[in-house]
Amino acid sequence: MVTLPSLSAEVERDLTARMKAVEEFLYDHAAGTLPFATETSRHLISAGGKRFRPLLTLLASNYGDPTREEIIKAAVVVELTHLATLYHDDVMDEAPLRRGVESANKRWGNSVAILTGDYLFAKSSLLLADLGPDAVRHQAMTFERLVIGQIMETQGAPVGEDALEHYLRVVAEKTGSLFGLCARYGGYLSGAHPEIVETLVSFSEELGIAFQLADDVIDIESSSNQSGKTPGTDLREGVPTLVTLLVQRMAKPDDSRLLELLAGPITNEDDVTYALKELRSHQALSEAKKITMQYAESARKKLATLPLNGTTEGLLTMCDALVSRSA
Repeated sequence: MVTLPSLSAEVERDLTARMKAVEEFLYDHAAGTLPFATETSRHLISAGGKRFRPLLTLLASNYGDPTREEIIKAAVVVELTHLATLYHDDVMDEAPLRRGVESANKRWGNSVAILTGDYLFAKSSLLLADLGPDAVRHQAMTFERLVIGQIMETQGAPVGEDALEHYLRVVAEKTGSLFGLCARYGGYLSGAHPEIVETLVSFSEELGIAFQLADDVIDIESSSNQSGKTPGTDLREGVPTLVTLLVQRMAKPDDSRLLELLAGPITNEDDVTYALKELRSHQALSEAKKITMQYAESARKKLATLPLNGTTEGLLTMCDALVSRSA
């Protein structure tokens, strides 16, 4: 689980206790009548993770009554939804590694991985039924955005549309939308004022974009031990990222071979190694870090109207922690 420095002792104690409750609920709720389904669904849960999404839900609930029992359930809902998308994403990306362990599709095959993702969506829906029709509606709207974002990414930028702008729209739909849902659940289920809820949603969607852009940098810079997944995964799949799109936009003559490789999936491992080496020393990587920090700073500014207290400081710290992952 991610740790946030500079939290007040009171907020840290509260978050630690409630995140423990989330973790236990998450693990227990994944259990089902079929032992194999329980095993596969707990595969990534046991592998750990940053748990940014449930943490964001809990922080947002502090602007209302955080003791309401719905809050823990909502935090588990968003993490289950996220986990389900990871199982499906790994099939699409043919990823061999996730969170430092063998991916489900690598261990059990694509069919089991897809069905496990579906199973987790079902388990998430069971909890949603306890949270009321508004929660179900917001989940459905968010899930629509997640799928639309994936379709947009798969189709690529339409002719005449700037590829980088298209990509940022994809990120807003695929990642920003679920971050926004976390804040919405934590805010309105705790009874926070509607204006505060909308501020939290706006902040969190921007935070989600910064989070994904930081991941783009990490996919280039990090080792498997640092990121928990194989570096260069997007290069192998030919999936555009902030870094590669910036290289293509710059279109430097000295980058002719790199640009040729970035035009499609890189299937040769020697070429992947070459591309990573070139990207790690490229101006585009520094520019990507700068853009990531700009999105994080934009998110921070959205909190200006919130009360300056330990929770708001915690949200500001999340921005810092997120950017520091790729700094």
